Amino acid sequence: MEQYEAVKERLSAIKLLLLDVDGVLTDGKITYTDSGEEIKNFCVKDGFGLRILMDSGVKVGIVTGRTANGALSARCKNLGINLIFDGIKNKREALNKILENQKVKQYETAFAGDDLPDIPVMRKCGFSFAVANASPEVIQISDYTTKHRGGDGAVREICEVILKAKGLWEDILQHWH
Repeated sequence: MEQYEAVKERLSAIKLLLLDVDGVLTDGKITYTDSGEEIKNFCVKDGFGLRILMDSGVKVGIVTGRTANGALSARCKNLGINLIFDGIKNKREALNKILENQKVKQYETAFAGDDLPDIPVMRKCGFSFAVANASPEVIQISDYTTKHRGGDGAVREICEVILKAKGLWEDILQHWH
């Protein structure tokens, strides 16, 4: 909680949360069927957290170096995530276009990552999250490291931290009581 209190004001400004996929929304494992189809596992709690966050007015987008496959496309469609930037070789450059297109400022944007290709965009965003099982280099430069591992509640934790900083969490809890 101490980590959260130190960054609460910066978190309250977040209007756009950008997420890496493999290792953040998933556990980083990729399973292939005999026919070569990719299978990924997504955490239901992460999805619910994203829905609550989006319903509270925070935009959510995907920024991944891999090309979106059927699993990711289906998950994004299910959650209502329309900001999908895939096949991105330079995530930092992509951020410039995203900020311009979404009309948000750098300090209003957060990014959640887990590995070396995420570091440049994490350094440029207003706030950076690392999942618990991220590479040590990513954890070292992040503003907040989750207690949960990627694909296992880390994104839900990120959503809750943002909503609490914005003072919205208690109202959300009241809705479900």
